[in-house]
Amino acid sequence: MIDRRNMLQGMAAGFGAALGSTLCTGSVQAAARGTGSPKRIIFFMQNQGFDPATCIPKGMTGSGSLAKAKLPEPIEALEPYKERLHIINGLHGMHTSPSHSAFFGALGGYRGSDGVPPSASTIDYELSKVLPQTLLPHLCIGMDSIENMTTKPTIATLSASGAGQPIFMHSNPNHLYQMLYGGISTGDIRLQHEARSNVLNQIEKLAAANGRSLPTTDRQRYGQYVQGFGEINGLRDRLGTVSDHLRKFAPKVDERYTKPEFETDWHDVLLDLGISALTSGITNTLTIGSGRGEIFGAWKGLGVEQQGHNLGHMEQPDNPIWIKIRQYNSRMLVRIMESLESVPEGSGTMMDHTLIVYTSNNADKQHTNGANWPVMLLGNFDGAFKTGCFTQLDGKRPINALFATLLRVAGQNVDRFNMSEQLAKKFDASIGPLGEVLA
Repeated sequence: MIDRRNMLQGMAAGFGAALGSTLCTGSVQAAARGTGSPKRIIFFMQNQGFDPATCIPKGMTGSGSLAKAKLPEPIEALEPYKERLHIINGLHGMHTSPSHSAFFGALGGYRGSDGVPPSASTIDYELSKVLPQTLLPHLCIGMDSIENMTTKPTIATLSASGAGQPIFMHSNPNHLYQMLYGGISTGDIRLQHEARSNVLNQIEKLAAANGRSLPTTDRQRYGQYVQGFGEINGLRDRLGTVSDHLRKFAPKVDERYTKPEFETDWHDVLLDLGISALTSGITNTLTIGSGRGEIFGAWKGLGVEQQGHNLGHMEQPDNPIWIKIRQYNSRMLVRIMESLESVPEGSGTMMDHTLIVYTSNNADKQHTNGANWPVMLLGNFDGAFKTGCFTQLDGKRPINALFATLLRVAGQNVDRFNMSEQLAKKFDASIGPLGEVLA
């Protein structure tokens, strides 16, 4: 399996060749190269937990069809899309030791905690390596309060490419727009893009030169920073080679970017950028952190004055505050589906080859032992997953089993994900994928 660095270095030629041959047919499949049907996956991680009562229809105590069920108020926006929905209850993440958040452990399936670096790669990164290669293998966006998104425009709490190698999520939409579309913009955005590009080029050169004088023990760690600048600069150059294609997908910049009234204005345009990265073919793996994997987060734009840690101390079922937040999330999920459904791909649409995984970075609630970790799947990943149903599991299989299942349907023959035989004896009652959720 090729590593991320080699994948990035070898991408431009393959992307350009594929793009040129298929743009005439109007297909964004050109953004990926490789064999088989194009696939993409989206992880939507809500902080403060995901209470099962906010997603399981009343009266459903066992597995069954959703056809005649009425979805709970918090996710009622998904009612027209029930045939594409699969609600899963009864997975666990006790071994991740969540409390306020499992942090990297939520997508890694291992012990996580505040300030603790990742102990291995996370499932979103691993899938980005398996799925058809794109210019930007993996994009992470994070939504928080305006204050947090402004003072910390990038943060790493959920995704990782390996042990001690966190992946940063983007929270300032102006910075992300410049990174993705600055090269095709005009006016101030183009000037800012060019100035930022010049600075990053200089930093990469200076960092590379200064790193040679460091002791051997520090040189490898410093080299990761240099590589990071190199990847950013290389991405900018590669995006420039397909500028005409990208112009069709770049979102319109309005005052929500520069003069947001509420933090939800930035949440909305960050989602627009994530969707555009998918539909344009820039990436096929998107991770969304609502609350950025921590215990903070704000939704004043929804009329919710409370924010941060206090939200986690509220019961979610029948709570008007959490109903508003979950409904907002559900509308975001609908926006993603409708956008992908509008783009033809093969004999269907992009949504036919996509899977959205909606869950929390903290199991079922803020203060939890991880004994129940509800998940919603939307889409079927090219027919791989059952849809239009609810599956109740017995609580004996970990979230790692779902992640191993995702890798299986993406083409990797694995039985476990980030779980040793010793750990599995204690926390996993079986081996292999979750047969209950596969079509």
